Amino acid sequence: MSDPRQYWVAFSLVKGIGAVRFQALLDYFGDPQIAWGAPSKALREAGLSEKVIENLVQLRSSLDLNKVMHDLETKGISILLSSDVEYPKRLKEIDQPPPVLYKCGELLPEDEWAVAVVGTRRVTAYGRQVAEDVAGSLASQGITVISGLARGVDSISHQAALNAGGRTISVLGSGLDRIYPPENRQLAEKIIANGALLSDYPPGTPPEASNFPPRNRLISGLSLAVVIIEAGNTSGALITASFAADQGRDVFAVPGNITAPGSKGTNRLILDGAQPLLNPEQLLESLELTMVAEHRTARVALPGDPTEAQLFETLSREPLHIDEIQTRTEIPIEKVTATLALMELKGMVRQVGGMNYVILREAKEAYKHED
Repeated sequence: MSDPRQYWVAFSLVKGIGAVRFQALLDYFGDPQIAWGAPSKALREAGLSEKVIENLVQLRSSLDLNKVMHDLETKGISILLSSDVEYPKRLKEIDQPPPVLYKCGELLPEDEWAVAVVGTRRVTAYGRQVAEDVAGSLASQGITVISGLARGVDSISHQAALNAGGRTISVLGSGLDRIYPPENRQLAEKIIANGALLSDYPPGTPPEASNFPPRNRLISGLSLAVVIIEAGNTSGALITASFAADQGRDVFAVPGNITAPGSKGTNRLILDGAQPLLNPEQLLESLELTMVAEHRTARVALPGDPTEAQLFETLSREPLHIDEIQTRTEIPIEKVTATLALMELKGMVRQVGGMNYVILREAKEAYKHED
């Protein structure tokens, strides 16, 4: 039996089909598998142009979807569909979220508290210091730092977050098997171990210049706010700031010397209404992020309904098989399974193998504290 998720991946490989056209296909056919096998006449009726139909028909005649999925697994790349519970909540809120995200590493519920730190590739000593201070301060407070792995401010911000023992996420303008710039491969591996690499471009996609503005839309979409450290008048970071404003995200810009090329863009942003960032503490206070650790603990500790509460009380730090959980709680097994899956996503419990579950220590301690 074929994996229905492979048809989402298949459409992400078709040139000319993005979020809008994919949604149109879903609306018309109701199912991506049906859409994938549809005749040209039906695809035309669904709104696809002749060129896109030609691309789709040509690709599906030569594509082995089982091999595509196997290759993803071999490369350590997983997929997130916009219909998945695990799909980033903030990204779901933007217009036209990408139907498929490719991922290396792990996204956690706490990545909902994230701030993007971006800027010029031609960073000055001043910009480097500020990027390190801002990203390091955010990470030390439990806030995930998001950037784009580019040279300059992006790379500095990722590294500063890692140095502070925090989490960081990089959004690429290429396939996840095409790390760009190539000298950042080692940094990318560190990010995978302490966060994630994301892309809506399938593996094999080269880092073409046209890919980066859409990539910037995802950087801002994943974030609570965007901080522009340094940017010239034509910097791609200004595109990220524009997307952030459109998405209702807060935009902060670091003021700089009015004669410095790298500060012309940020100074212009401030003139146009961005908040001038004078220190990292201001950022935390403006976004009410000074108590992130406490917010996380409270959120993972408090069961959301009576079923979660009952399972929460039944579990301990000792592994308990799902059949035993069902016996003790007398809750139907399908409801136990579904609820435990949700609790695991919320950071309340963990499956430790063989359908055995334990409660996370920090969640249990916080729940006792609330009582």
